[in-house]
Amino acid sequence: MNDLLQQIHWLHTTPLGAERIRRNLELETKDVVSWCAKQILRNDALLERIGKNWYITVDQYRITVNAYSYTIITAHRLKEASA
Repeated sequence: MNDLLQQIHWLHTTPLGAERIRRNLELETKDVVSWCAKQILRNDALLERIGKNWYITVDQYRITVNAYSYTIITAHRLKEASA
């Protein structure tokens, strides 16, 4: 098990970060941290650490988490591949 999954209880974000994530993903939930944690814990989530950040890809989302502070920095919808 990797560090992020072992320390998922430390996951957090700032008020501005929560608003940015809510806007970027068009979420209606108030609890952005809980929503992100559920996505990260999914069996089909792809977790990769690059430098100081974790990048989690699940469904059409990519979540960025600082590897040292466990702060959710941002999240974006992935662009669909052109047909």
